[in-house]
Amino acid sequence: MTTTTRIDRVNILLVDDQPAKLLTYETILSGLGQTLIRASSATDALEYLLRQEIAVVLVDVCMPDLDGYELAGMIRQHPRFQQTSIIFVSAILMTDLDRIRGYECGAVDYVPVPVVPEILRAKVSVFADLYRKTRALERLNAELEQRVTERTAALEATTLSLQEADRRKDEFLAMVAHELRNPLAPIRTAAQLLKVKELSEVHQVRARDIIERQVEHLVCLIDDLLDVSRITRGMITLRREPVLIAAVVARAVEGIRHAIDARHHDFKVELSDQLLAVEGDKTRLVQVLGNLLHNAAKFTDTGGHIVLKVERDGRNVVIRVKDSGIGIATQTLPRVFDLFTRVHPTTEPGEGLGIGLALVRRLVEMHGGTVSAQSDGLGQGAEFVVTLPLVSTHNVSQGEPMQQSALPKVSARRIVVADDNHDSAEALATLLQLHGHEVRVANDGVEALRVAEGFNPDVVLLDLGMPKMDGYETARLARTKPWGKGVLIVALTGWGQDRDRQRTAEAGFDAHLIKPVTDVDLFQLLASANAASS
Repeated sequence: MTTTTRIDRVNILLVDDQPAKLLTYETILSGLGQTLIRASSATDALEYLLRQEIAVVLVDVCMPDLDGYELAGMIRQHPRFQQTSIIFVSAILMTDLDRIRGYECGAVDYVPVPVVPEILRAKVSVFADLYRKTRALERLNAELEQRVTERTAALEATTLSLQEADRRKDEFLAMVAHELRNPLAPIRTAAQLLKVKELSEVHQVRARDIIERQVEHLVCLIDDLLDVSRITRGMITLRREPVLIAAVVARAVEGIRHAIDARHHDFKVELSDQLLAVEGDKTRLVQVLGNLLHNAAKFTDTGGHIVLKVERDGRNVVIRVKDSGIGIATQTLPRVFDLFTRVHPTTEPGEGLGIGLALVRRLVEMHGGTVSAQSDGLGQGAEFVVTLPLVSTHNVSQGEPMQQSALPKVSARRIVVADDNHDSAEALATLLQLHGHEVRVANDGVEALRVAEGFNPDVVLLDLGMPKMDGYETARLARTKPWGKGVLIVALTGWGQDRDRQRTAEAGFDAHLIKPVTDVDLFQLLASANAASS
């Protein structure tokens, strides 16, 4: 923003063909603290006027060549000098007609000869001050106009930005709805198939597999959304430790192997002969590499080629994921890591929400690295390059290979399941009953306490957001009951942030599980609690 500049000194032009008079005027006006300029003729005066800003012109009416009237008329014709005050000095031309002629030429005042110093100083001072204030107002007005123009431009830019944000929001919401409906459709169809009494065992297994895969897809979508929310608010914390890149590659490849095999891709892994390690969060690094491999598998036609290459480059490790897939359009390439940017917006179901690559970039940057994308265009494949700083491999744990989790054996327990979602409560109760547990179901906190009073449970699984009494208060009251002193109380909830876990711990919960809970996580928790109590 510009600021108004104060005008402290102004230029006063003294015009007379007699040097003695010029000296007199200069002596009288020197005490005003202004810049005094002498001109011995109208021609000299015009030259000064064209070169400098003049506030006041003190001019003798009777001069050779051009007299004061002619000079005043010429000054007034120039647009630059509309604010310049012209004061005539005359000893003879002082009649009313002379004054009228002078005013018509552009004069603002007359000073008679002999000049009274106090009067001359007063008049020149008034017009100099008027010029200074007028110029200051003009500059202020120009600055205000500039600020209005800038603000208007800023408002227009903000309006366009808001309109674009609103458009992208609508597109994103439509995209979220689309992506969430995609897995829901096969889930509903599979559930309807399971109602058919004549359904063969093969078709039952296939329907269950469909439901499991699609639920896992839903969970991934929701986890990505939550990760974006945490990252934008700076709430993701890395659990840093020295991590072998080979271990990260092994975990990521194992997690994506089924997608690669399903499309019969030619998949090659080229690891460096050197032992390479980085300082980072192994889970998050697996997420980064898994995301890139998942995209390569998804956007490469059946039977395509995918290469995962790891090599050392000085003090960095470079991980390349290159595919022979559908490539990336040139105009999309610069935005490929932007949030909610879909690389292939016309691709049918399964592309995702356009946040996976944004997560990749942020997680890589949090590890002190960089990620870039390269493609020669549509149909030319793509390559993603992750660069991370290396650390010493001393004292780095090799880690255990990832194995398929199996349900641990848990001795029969008395369990209360409390959830206001009847379907969720009944489904979980059925799962537990099929594994030999005795289960009671409640649909609010009050009912859960009443059921538990006569049932004396070993485990209470509580949803947090229930009517009548929420899970927090239910847990607090349970701990005051004789049956609730040693019971295992587990929170089953969609809320999974640190403050949510802190609240459940303060309310008396022993564990906090995020919906949708897998049977493996639930039974591992029951098994560990069973081992601790035995």
